[in-house]
Amino acid sequence: MSAAAIAVDAGELPLGGGLLALLRPALDALAPEGVVAVRSTQPGVAHDLPSWCRSERHQYLRAEAQADGSVLHFVARGRFGVPRVVGDEGDAHSGFAPRGARVEPGGPPHPYALGDVAHLPPAAQTRQLYEQAVQAQWRADELPWQEARPLPPRLENAVAQVMTFLAENELSALYVPSRFVARVHPAFADAAQFLATQMMDESRHIDVFVRRARLHGAALGISSVTTSRSLLSLLAVEDFTEAAFLLSLLGEGTFLDLLRFVEEHAPDALTAELARRTRADESRHVHFGSVHVRHALAGDPRQARRLEDAVRRRAATLHGAGGVPAPIADALTLLAAGDDTPAAIARGHAHFRALLTTMHEGRLKRLVHAGFSDEEAHRISELHTPNFM
Repeated sequence: MSAAAIAVDAGELPLGGGLLALLRPALDALAPEGVVAVRSTQPGVAHDLPSWCRSERHQYLRAEAQADGSVLHFVARGRFGVPRVVGDEGDAHSGFAPRGARVEPGGPPHPYALGDVAHLPPAAQTRQLYEQAVQAQWRADELPWQEARPLPPRLENAVAQVMTFLAENELSALYVPSRFVARVHPAFADAAQFLATQMMDESRHIDVFVRRARLHGAALGISSVTTSRSLLSLLAVEDFTEAAFLLSLLGEGTFLDLLRFVEEHAPDALTAELARRTRADESRHVHFGSVHVRHALAGDPRQARRLEDAVRRRAATLHGAGGVPAPIADALTLLAAGDDTPAAIARGHAHFRALLTTMHEGRLKRLVHAGFSDEEAHRISELHTPNFM
């Protein structure tokens, strides 16, 4: 007579009146052929329990009468229907079960395209970035809106143009990650959760940029064809690693330098503060892209050529676009100038040209840090879109 691994005292509970709430978890805790002893004083259990075992493919072993009038029913767990633990390799049949959950066999397949460690950044680093993002959330009404005063018309319009450009690019940064969230296997939910915080950040950025543009009655600025073509090419990317590389590492990385420029040359505390806060958010997005790309290159150095080719394909779609869109180049020059006198404009233009050099140097550093060689980094940076994002 084998000893039971687990004992359950069911008292007078009938099978359909609560006994199974004790028995099923006990069986679930055992390996196949593990035994549960069920103590029962309910006569109907002697008939119902063997039938239930047959239907659930467990084995009803025997019943033993006890001196106190109760009966011990011995049940061995069957070999069928053993839950599988969701690990680091996503399975289409594990549904929305999180990593570490036990999944009952037989579920329908789900359309997760991103379900293995080769295509997603390391979970531990992604989780850390997610937790940082949760702690760093801020609200638009925390900014000093009431302190901003109307600017001279040309400068106010320049600020509105810069804010329009920022909002337009941030809209693309909202839409691009949204295309991949539903593709991430729940075993890697940390990545999907981080993308959700990125989308929340971008939503807030769009709000504050548009509000700042319109604050003193200025109209929104011009959306250039170059910007439109550049952002459409981002939206067309189907591969998650390529998207993270092009958007987060290259595009948002370049935007870090742009936002610092706006902060340094802001005409008021409000504009400086919104640039500072959005830059802090964007730094997390850039970090995510850097971690992702570094992980991909470490796993397969051939990915460097594939990612460079992605930049070349994107550059080809912008052939003939020329340099930085004229509306944003002019607006940044005016912003850095502070007024429209010739001497100030000359200084502003010099600052704008210096910004382009700073952006190039920043891209080089981020690319090398992510695992590209110096030569690869130079080629990629030179090919990067004149639209910045």
